[in-house]
Amino acid sequence: MEPIITAHALTKRYNGTTALDRVDLTVAPGEWLAIMGPSGSGKTTLLNLIGCLDLPSEGKLLVAGTEVSRLSGKDLTRFRRETVGLVFQQFYLVPYLTALENVMLAQYFHSIADEAEARQALDEVGLGGRLRHLPSQLSGGEQQRVCIARALINEPKLVLADEPTGNLDRANEDLVLGLFKRLHEQGHTVVMVTHDPEVAGLAQRTVHLDHGRLAEAVPTASG
Repeated sequence: MEPIITAHALTKRYNGTTALDRVDLTVAPGEWLAIMGPSGSGKTTLLNLIGCLDLPSEGKLLVAGTEVSRLSGKDLTRFRRETVGLVFQQFYLVPYLTALENVMLAQYFHSIADEAEARQALDEVGLGGRLRHLPSQLSGGEQQRVCIARALINEPKLVLADEPTGNLDRANEDLVLGLFKRLHEQGHTVVMVTHDPEVAGLAQRTVHLDHGRLAEAVPTASG
């Protein structure tokens, strides 16, 4: 089976500073991969490239069989909407839209908003009773679950998460991680940036970045 992610000599520079330095990486369909490393090691840069939020300075990157390093503009945006679900530490919810409307907005940008599908997505993350609440009326854990519903509403092939539990207390962290476990069991490919070894231990494999370079890849106890 072809990898869902293939990176070769992937490099990213910002104003002369190398954030990512000739990274080679493959991720199999259905794999849960954790990316770890100290602050400034290139973790988020790598995730942003895989998520088509940025383009590499050099190297080759294929996601779901498409060489995204050759895409730009509208083509890159369209590919991201059709292929990738993104979950961030910061929730990026529209403050004046309800939980339901925030999920439907993701549908709208992809194709056509479907309220029944959005309701079902929120019900699946345990928020069926909070559809009409604004982000300010939701706890941090509830807001993150809205983000997960929003990321999944367009049935992406790849789910990317950047420190998704970084702003949560332990109870909400457990709820959110439970959702990621379920997604993985359902066959989703998950790539998660984390600084927490306990969170990384849920993945099948962990890769470490240091100064933009890929260090060791470590199978975890769950892998």
